[in-house]
Amino acid sequence: MQTRNPLLDEFAKLTTGAMGLAQAAGEEAKAAWRAQADRFVAEMDLVRRDEFDVLKDEIAALRAEIAR
Repeated sequence: MQTRNPLLDEFAKLTTGAMGLAQAAGEEAKAAWRAQADRFVAEMDLVRRDEFDVLKDEIAALRAEIAR
């Protein structure tokens, strides 16, 4: 025969709620960290890799044209 223990039920509910809260806090911290990193990169005026590659190709083409 199995009996239900209200204390254990409440503990299980509390633990489940705490895990959900911890996961939500982790996601919020991750989003805040990403936003801060994006702001930092924007302030440094960095160039994205694909933009750099396009400019590099254009400069190589101009150098070849000048050499001719």
